[in-house]
Amino acid sequence: MKHFLNFLKSKVFFIQLALAVLAVVVIAFVSLQWLKSTTKHGEFVEVPNLAKMSVMEMRELIEEKELRYQVVDSANFNPEYPRFSIIEQNPAAGSKVKENRMIYVTVNPSGYKLVTVPKIIQVTQRNAASMLRAVGLDVQRVTYIDELGKDMVYYVKYKGKRIAEGTKLPKTSKIELVCGNGKVTTRAQVKADSE
Repeated sequence: MKHFLNFLKSKVFFIQLALAVLAVVVIAFVSLQWLKSTTKHGEFVEVPNLAKMSVMEMRELIEEKELRYQVVDSANFNPEYPRFSIIEQNPAAGSKVKENRMIYVTVNPSGYKLVTVPKIIQVTQRNAASMLRAVGLDVQRVTYIDELGKDMVYYVKYKGKRIAEGTKLPKTSKIELVCGNGKVTTRAQVKADSE
């Protein structure tokens, strides 16, 4: 024990301790410099604004900035943006990111997706309008014909033509409901009225 305590007070011990501390400092400094150069610490690229750009324009700009991109399909058509243009991006424009960062972009499709006209024949006009709104169709107008079922849907028109239930139409299409007015005109009534 006495020899160990003497060794801790010796010149050899302090030299070895100083060399060990110096080695740790040098290794830490070299490691930090290597990490700084490989991760490009402090070097950022500003994400450009890709809104309303075509996919080709976006690709050129992303590659020029040394970034990567991934196209995410869009389910909802946005009429405020050109077809096949960028409508969303992540990270947002102006964000500071590292080189080679993945930018996720959402592309505007060519048009509205198709939806199916639900079964609304023999349904009240009010319920039919709700069912149509639920699938993304709009009732442009309601016309009435002489039929017994007041406000009952007898058929549906799209762009002036009669369509069947189950027909596929672009979302947000405007359709016409043809409903009964609650009056029935029989041939006997027409004959009696004309006399």
